[in-house]
Amino acid sequence: MEKKHINPPELFVHPSYTRVITVSGPSKLIFIAGQTPSDERYRPVEIGNMRGQYLRVMEALTIQLNAAGATWDDVVYRRIFVLDMDAFINVQTDPAMTYPWHPDRPPPSTLVGVTRLSHPDFLIEIDLMAVTSG
Repeated sequence: MEKKHINPPELFVHPSYTRVITVSGPSKLIFIAGQTPSDERYRPVEIGNMRGQYLRVMEALTIQLNAAGATWDDVVYRRIFVLDMDAFINVQTDPAMTYPWHPDRPPPSTLVGVTRLSHPDFLIEIDLMAVTSG
């Protein structure tokens, strides 16, 4: 299986995501449902703290990727839902933040501002699609 990251030269190369990923060859598709900043009993964590909630979501997504036999290098699409776009952008642009993917190969991504998530204290939710060798 081959994955190719493409940022067409005619378009701005965004530092937070790759424009296109192609996958060819035998593969296994992995779909991870929207992950919220919740504990093992679906209670909100880090209430009011976008950075804390983002980190919890990323930790939970890493656990799910590992359970499916995948890593962040296998993620081919990420969709992010946030209540406060400015707060999220501040987290994403903080130079102190680290990310689990290779800095030259972030997954393609869509960022959507919403008015509410499944619990009023959730500020963020992220779902993923990953591909591994079949």
